Amino acid sequence: MASATVSAMADAIRHRGPDDAGNWVDPSGNVALGHRRLSIVDLSAAGHQPMHSPGGRYVLAFNGEIYNHLELRAALESEGAMPHWRGHSDTETMLAAFEAWGVEATLKRMVGMFAIALWDREQRLLHLARDRFGEKPLYYGWVGVPGRATFVFGSELKALRAYPGFDNEVCRGALALTLRYSYVPAPRSIYKGIYKLEPASLLTVPGEAPTHAPTLPLRTPSSHGAMELRRWWSLADVVQSSAQSPLTDEAEALSLLDDALQTAIRGQSLADVPLGAFLSGGVDSSTIVALMTQQARANGGAAVKTFTIGFEEPGFDESPYAAAVARHLGTEHHTLMLPAAEARDVIANLPAIYDEPFSDSSQVATHLVCRAARQHVTVALSGDAGDEMFGGYNRYAWGPRIWGQVGRFPYPARQAVVGMLQAMSPTGWDRLLGQVGVVRPGEKVHKLARALDASRSLDDVYANLISAWNEPVNIVRGLSAAQKEDEALAQLPEVPQVLTDEAAHMMYRDSLMYLPDDILCKVDRAAMATSLETRVPFLDHRVAELAWRMPMTMKIRNGQGKWALRQILYRHVPKDLIERPKAGFALPIGQWLRGPLRDWAESLLGEARLEQEGFFAAKPVRRTWEEHLSGRYDRTDRLWTVLMFQAWLEANG
Repeated sequence: MASATVSAMADAIRHRGPDDAGNWVDPSGNVALGHRRLSIVDLSAAGHQPMHSPGGRYVLAFNGEIYNHLELRAALESEGAMPHWRGHSDTETMLAAFEAWGVEATLKRMVGMFAIALWDREQRLLHLARDRFGEKPLYYGWVGVPGRATFVFGSELKALRAYPGFDNEVCRGALALTLRYSYVPAPRSIYKGIYKLEPASLLTVPGEAPTHAPTLPLRTPSSHGAMELRRWWSLADVVQSSAQSPLTDEAEALSLLDDALQTAIRGQSLADVPLGAFLSGGVDSSTIVALMTQQARANGGAAVKTFTIGFEEPGFDESPYAAAVARHLGTEHHTLMLPAAEARDVIANLPAIYDEPFSDSSQVATHLVCRAARQHVTVALSGDAGDEMFGGYNRYAWGPRIWGQVGRFPYPARQAVVGMLQAMSPTGWDRLLGQVGVVRPGEKVHKLARALDASRSLDDVYANLISAWNEPVNIVRGLSAAQKEDEALAQLPEVPQVLTDEAAHMMYRDSLMYLPDDILCKVDRAAMATSLETRVPFLDHRVAELAWRMPMTMKIRNGQGKWALRQILYRHVPKDLIERPKAGFALPIGQWLRGPLRDWAESLLGEARLEQEGFFAAKPVRRTWEEHLSGRYDRTDRLWTVLMFQAWLEANG
């Protein structure tokens, strides 16, 4: 591969690393690594990548941060394996560790977020690795004619599209899954022959890589020709071991949790550039900011910089809650108030930001708060993953409870309940339930109705709750029989038998799918589009492992989630500043589709256009659009999946 080619691929993701660029081509010309650097730790030339190991065996291109790299350096020194350090970057530490301990052993000792491409010059092997929960993305696959295709990889699809001759077709099976989940679930991507490396996975590729893609996506553990894919860490193993050592004493559990969070935040606050945090005023972000503030004061540091955005739309602006928490904690708080028109303007950029169809509508607000933070800091800590680790989503609390009541009735009786719930429009439910302390109850009632529709078990309820379209195989045209069968299975991960609690089933599955493929993808792309690095203390694996040792009663109590986190937070912030209905990070997309976005949506959903493009069955899409416009139904989640694909296709077709 020519140096110009790998440079062009790296330059396609310059936003991920605007500070420096480098590439390395193996003397054989068969392997090339490119890198764009966002300088966070060791801003000098000593942190330049691709970087060679001290002994010259390995060459590394790496995206992310290793928070315990100083401890790893100390361990290398104690073992007599410390090289002469050129600088103080974590990249240099990793390379020394790979030479001393080997690849997989080093991965298991690292605490951090990362996507790694490591070339072993001695054995002529390429190792691609991803962090435990999938905070940093890594795509790989084949470009070109089968039998003569080139194996390529990169942090975003736009890097792969920059390879000469890229013309991979849209994968219709992945499109069907996108309509179900609102994202393309790993290991698929929207393109045939291109895949996502799954979290906690290590893919080893020989220098003479296979020249054609596998028929089906690789899943760990598996092999394809001389390639090998395996997991180097497993959440299932964590759950199994946690069942052998559960925490039963609440005081001990809270003490351990406080210590683990303090350790995670201390490690993730290390940076040679300005650092801050997102603050919504909810439990998760407020806990992170409270502990950051405590540490800053103990160290005599400056006030923590915090960021939120506010919206003019009634019922969607949570900035006053964030401001109240910020005042109490004494942070240097920044609130960016945005007119609705400015928020809507971001929609045109979503295909470029997300690189493949992605339709979690909170992506708009996430990008805007990242853009606001980047004006002041280069690194921001977030409260993401608190819901998945500590039982925060509403479905964990009321899903089993409602199914326990409704599931006893025969299927026709449940259908009657669904009909009654959907008989009133979302706005009607809002008026009826507006005083019961629930945010936007109409949307939730209609979502519940769809979840109960055709459900025969709690697993069905969960699958329907997380699905935009329950039967996407009837919407996507051109699916093969195998693709229809594959999608119909919905691919929910198997749950370890030791998990007997129904809410724990949901949390486990969310941690393996929704968390990496929706939440972490959303934040990574939204932030890196503005050259902002985000860090997630709740995903320090020691915090996660501790959370799984806690019984569900320490997570969900009296119908309210995150009990343990709340006890930590209330040591720093009064309860009355936090206790309010959970609103999420939403915008009134559904209302906009009936108003200022109507013409844009109509242009993408036109029947003639849908028929000509050939991806969607036009009639059910048009029927859904008309139902939404009537105001009787809220079809935002379904329509947004189609609209985001259509917008992506228009930008990349």
